[in-house]
Amino acid sequence: MNDALLEQLSAGKYMLVTSYRKNGTPVATPVWVVRDGDTLGVQTQADSWKVKRIRARGDILVGPCDLRGNPSGDPVPATAEITDAATSARYRSLIARKYGIIGRLMILNSRLRRGADATLGIRVRLTPVTG
Repeated sequence: MNDALLEQLSAGKYMLVTSYRKNGTPVATPVWVVRDGDTLGVQTQADSWKVKRIRARGDILVGPCDLRGNPSGDPVPATAEITDAATSARYRSLIARKYGIIGRLMILNSRLRRGADATLGIRVRLTPVTG
């Protein structure tokens, strides 16, 4: 695994996650990202379209981006999976630590508006490059 690439993606404030609709159309979404060992963690609304797309098809592209989703580097292939409740809670904690007061306020807002189970974690594993 490319540790430098994991570090680069997790050190950035935003990561662009490109998932795919059933017809193959790519949909790119900027998200907050944290590092979790040899994977990356993302927190999102449980009822979001990105979750539905990832449940149907786990292959994605990830890359650095700005707040608006403008890429600031090349995308790389990865796989995404929805995490269990314990891992989702760990991602919330890591996000609160990395993003400070803004991260904590976003998590609190989500819980107040939608309930404790309103968000879930997505584990991202970079796909090893062969060749």
